[in-house]
Amino acid sequence: MLKWHLNYLKYGKSYEILYDVLALPIFKQEESNLPPESENKILPFQYVLCAATSPAVKLHDETLTYLNQGQSYEIRMLDNRKMGELPEIDGKMVKSIIRVVFHDRRLQYTEHQQLEGWRWNRPGDRILDLDIPMSVGVVDPRANPTQLNTVEFLWDPSKRTSVFIQVHCISTEFTMRKHGGEKGVPFRIQIDTFKENEAGEYTEHLHSASCQFKVFKPKGADRKQKTDREKMEKRAPQEKEKYQSSYETTILTECSPWPEVTYVNNSPSPSFNSSHNSLFCPFSLPPNKQNLLPTATPQEAQQWLHRNRFSPFCRLFSNFSGADLLKLTREDVIQICGPADGIRLFNALKGRVVRPRLTIYVCQESQQQTREQHQKHENGDGSGNTFFVYHAIYLDELTAVELTEKLAQLFSISPRQISQIFKQGPTGIHVLVSDEMIQNFQDETCFVLDTMKGMSKPVFFFSKY
Repeated sequence: MLKWHLNYLKYGKSYEILYDVLALPIFKQEESNLPPESENKILPFQYVLCAATSPAVKLHDETLTYLNQGQSYEIRMLDNRKMGELPEIDGKMVKSIIRVVFHDRRLQYTEHQQLEGWRWNRPGDRILDLDIPMSVGVVDPRANPTQLNTVEFLWDPSKRTSVFIQVHCISTEFTMRKHGGEKGVPFRIQIDTFKENEAGEYTEHLHSASCQFKVFKPKGADRKQKTDREKMEKRAPQEKEKYQSSYETTILTECSPWPEVTYVNNSPSPSFNSSHNSLFCPFSLPPNKQNLLPTATPQEAQQWLHRNRFSPFCRLFSNFSGADLLKLTREDVIQICGPADGIRLFNALKGRVVRPRLTIYVCQESQQQTREQHQKHENGDGSGNTFFVYHAIYLDELTAVELTEKLAQLFSISPRQISQIFKQGPTGIHVLVSDEMIQNFQDETCFVLDTMKGMSKPVFFFSKY
């Protein structure tokens, strides 16, 4: 079981500073940027989840609904338009995208890592499915295999439409601990509806709504609903007035659209990809090892993130300049990106270079110059103007192949042009350089390098200075 992706989900003051800049949806129960008149307006569509709300929710809190894992639940898609409203969709289809997303902000920031971890733990499973045989009025249903928590379909608002969904994850799969008694995290069902544009693409947003829910193991939701009801019955009448009544169905409330993102994944592990893109990180940029500068604009910071293989986090840092990114602490980055990518991103931001396993210095001088310089040292004559220029070679794999490639790079030739590499041994013998020999080189040893003449391919000779 992969547990690493759950171990860093803790609140922190440094984490809260990101709330104002990350493009996450705004729900009705939060302070929103929606116009005040939108509170009482009649919405063009209404979505009703056929599952009872909990009675143990206070009056001014958002409703909470309990679902059983894998059970089919109906969502009624209702046309709520007034006469003459949105005439452009009369007689036409609209597209709705249903998502199961995290209610908790701290999990929303790490949605990509959470879904990827769940995929590895549950290979071949999906978080959200459509029960197509039970659904009515649904046209062209789709469930992209790379989007475990998303389904989409077309429907005609003028006709009866009911879609049945199944949620296969449970709330306790994303909690800190995996044993009995821990509190499960809440999810959200969000529905975004789009109309067709002039190009025939369903990209023009019409309406979004969502509701909060938790998922229990089979029949667990029924037991939880019964427990909440019994607790409320034991409360005093004046206490009961502080809580909402339980309703047989759950009405999804208006919210802002879910942000669409492309996750460009260069790693072999699975990723969550969105096929409806509103934010795009260019992937045709040349590689660049330069450090991120504090003067970098948000656009330049996005390019730096992609060049350094942090494309999955472009959305999270879409409004960050170079200075903003460089101010993040190690703990901040780990909380946002997870332990593995967080440490890698922090090291990249700080320009930390991994120390090579072996460093050697080579000089390209001829053997004649070498002998003259040695003679001067032996005679104690340090007044000569002859000096050696050394080049540092850094080795990580400690193999003869790696050494050949580094030498070829140093002399601007192809590795295939180097025939052999020898090291001068006792009594002047030439010993073939092997992996084992390189592994026994002392760090920061100086070598004088010479080339055998009269060969079709150069043969390099190492002699210790």
